[in-house]
Amino acid sequence: MTRHISILGSTGSIGRQTLEVAESCGHRVAALTVNRSVELAEAQARKFRPELVAAADESAAADLRLRLADTPIRVAGGEGGLLEAASLASADTVVTAVVGIAGLKPTLAAIDAGKRIALANKETLVCAGELVMARAKERGADIVPVDSEHSAIFQCLQGCRDKGEVRRLILTASGGPFFGKTRKELSQVTLEQALRHPNWSMGAKITIDSATLMNKGLEVIEAMRLYAMPPEKIHVVVHRESILHSLVEFVDGAILAQLGTADMHLPIQYALTWPERTAGPAVPLDLLRCPPLTFHQPDLEVFPCLALALDCARRGGTSTAILNGANEAAVGLFLDDKVKFLDIPRLVAGALDRVEAKPGGYDLDDIFEADWAARAAVHEMMR
Repeated sequence: MTRHISILGSTGSIGRQTLEVAESCGHRVAALTVNRSVELAEAQARKFRPELVAAADESAAADLRLRLADTPIRVAGGEGGLLEAASLASADTVVTAVVGIAGLKPTLAAIDAGKRIALANKETLVCAGELVMARAKERGADIVPVDSEHSAIFQCLQGCRDKGEVRRLILTASGGPFFGKTRKELSQVTLEQALRHPNWSMGAKITIDSATLMNKGLEVIEAMRLYAMPPEKIHVVVHRESILHSLVEFVDGAILAQLGTADMHLPIQYALTWPERTAGPAVPLDLLRCPPLTFHQPDLEVFPCLALALDCARRGGTSTAILNGANEAAVGLFLDDKVKFLDIPRLVAGALDRVEAKPGGYDLDDIFEADWAARAAVHEMMR
């Protein structure tokens, strides 16, 4: 099946690999969106000839209009451009690879337009998962995960007749670059060290989240919303080799797992082709060359971000939006070299203490208010 895709965040790691999948598998590119990376966006546009290119940054959009003036490609700017790309009539599938809560409104626009959502933006479900999943059900829009762990669970659940047969979901974590470190050792780590992931090549924000284990906490919350599972049925194990991407344990004791190389092409491709499978660019796993597979309990004292996320998963309401907003702000400060690595969990915990969460009955405005308040609390703590 040939898909016509809009890629939100085409110049990031997931966006670039999605274009590689599209080229390999013969999918058509209907729209691309970027933030400010105009040179790469121009190159992508000239190669894939989409109908629309949108830049969230208005000055970048103006630059792109000049660069692409000799083509029939239309260029749009600002939030309106992203929403148009997400709901473009000629696209049947939208890959949401925008980082952070900025992906929430475009994802909802794509759902309202009845698109298939290839979801690579976990923050959408972390912040507003109940609202998003309800909207998708109402509009009949499929949400297929792109994250390697959630893709693994999604694939394993294809062999399940009824979710009542599921005992638990087991998410695997690589442990990041600091597995086995003490808190004293973590107090001295540098930005360069935190960005050195042992297995995956990812964007800066998600790489830092992997180093703090916040990424795994966000995935627990995402799994709750995506698979309608209570938090007590979702567990995390550290699997250093990143070969077994996640597991589903059933009530009879059977466990299904999805294995593969540390290569995002496969989950991206499956999100586009599900329920079918086709040949593609992913590197196959060679079992005879695999190292021994190991599993460890995550250390919640050394990596308190995971503990904070698990607590918010149990609390629910807008606490997850506060968690995410505070984490985005704290990670941003760390990437700008304004705080230390262990300041990230400290600032997130402080925001959760300072900002009151609504337990239920919240709407989209409440989500954005919680996000804003969390970011404000983080910056207030920096004064």
